[in-house]
Amino acid sequence: MTTKSELILDEKKMNRAITRLTHEILEHNTDPSSLGIIGILTRGAHLAKRVAALIEELEGVKVPVGLMDISLYRDDVHSKLDQPIVQQTDILFELANRNVILFDDVLFTGRTIRAALSQIVDFGRPKTVQLAVLVDRGHRELPIKADFVGVNIPTAKTDKIEVHLSEIDGDDTVSHVKSGSFGSDKKPSPKAKPSKSKGDKK
Repeated sequence: MTTKSELILDEKKMNRAITRLTHEILEHNTDPSSLGIIGILTRGAHLAKRVAALIEELEGVKVPVGLMDISLYRDDVHSKLDQPIVQQTDILFELANRNVILFDDVLFTGRTIRAALSQIVDFGRPKTVQLAVLVDRGHRELPIKADFVGVNIPTAKTDKIEVHLSEIDGDDTVSHVKSGSFGSDKKPSPKAKPSKSKGDKK
């Protein structure tokens, strides 16, 4: 089994995708002062901050940003032997009557988003919750769909999507790591023929 990595977004393309997402959010929400953005830790939180900064640049409105760790809200938290390291959830603005943009880096099965929605309800009741993701890779296990998508990447379920952000990783890239058999330059060695002893029949 070998893997093959394909670069999907470089820094320039990622910036374009985030800018496009921001414009789509503003087109759908004509009053930017009604917005609040919640980013799912870790990379979703950094993406949320970038979008908030762009909205302030474009509209002159400072949109509040919250950070959310959904580890304890996952439906598989009690079935794992290794318990998650819980980070701080930090939502310091009132959710009531706000249009909340929930932001994550990759949308896959939908279980992370389900956990995030459960946690949001514990903090208040927003006017709406809209989902924005940088990458939608498919393979949903729950009926969850993103409202705003940076890029759709068809994947096999065993593939991986690697998102690098400069705040954490030092660069801005998205790569599709494909798993599977891709062959090899090595030629198979010929099978050794069994030697025959004197007593063997010809």
